[in-house]
Amino acid sequence: MSGPGPTTAMVLAAGLGTRMRPLTDNLPKALIPVAGRALIDRVLDKLRDAGVTRAVVNVHHFADQVEAHLRARHDIEILISDERAGLLDSGGGIQHARHLLGHDPIFVANIDSLWLESGPPALEALKQAWDPARMDLLLLLVARGHGIGFEGPQGFLMDTEGRLTHSASPDVVTPFANVGFGILNPQILDGQPDAAFSIIPTWHRLQAQGRLYGVAMEAFWMHVGDPAARDATEARLGSGVEARVG
Repeated sequence: MSGPGPTTAMVLAAGLGTRMRPLTDNLPKALIPVAGRALIDRVLDKLRDAGVTRAVVNVHHFADQVEAHLRARHDIEILISDERAGLLDSGGGIQHARHLLGHDPIFVANIDSLWLESGPPALEALKQAWDPARMDLLLLLVARGHGIGFEGPQGFLMDTEGRLTHSASPDVVTPFANVGFGILNPQILDGQPDAAFSIIPTWHRLQAQGRLYGVAMEAFWMHVGDPAARDATEARLGSGVEARVG
């Protein structure tokens, strides 16, 4: 990619965190501490280090807590996309925030993905691979066996050029999973309603157009999706590599 990469990010933090119960009975998933630091702060730190200067964060579950927490950050501009009236899912959440995101390519980030770097920083590799002439969505992937939380058949196949095929077939062992980070062209949602919808049909449309791509991280991924995964992640951070966590 020519240029420094996206400077705006959409951080998806509105979910109910049902798999994280009982930790989310009184606390939003975004504020669950992992080795003493909230999930959302670890994600925002990584985006900031990758050159992001503005993050749009959607809120719903315990929204007031998330907003109050984010007001303490002054190293990055944070805008709130309010979903208190109802959850909008992955695609609808981004579409609802379009007026805050602008027209240029953006990072999209889930708040439950951490990783231990073991080579070039994963988001730098993502930025280097982004080519708007060929792609409209570039997903950061992890290879099967290189993380916590890659279970079941759903995932991606990738050709030698980086083009992706999404599969949920139980008959296909997919070698890569989406870690919940990517770069996308916001215009891929043109014409979509301001309502709840999944981003997955957009993946399939871009796949058919040959404009869905991926890049595999050289890192160990940790999907902090439930209390056991949180505990396993904290155990890994306790090995002295916390400074390199994403």
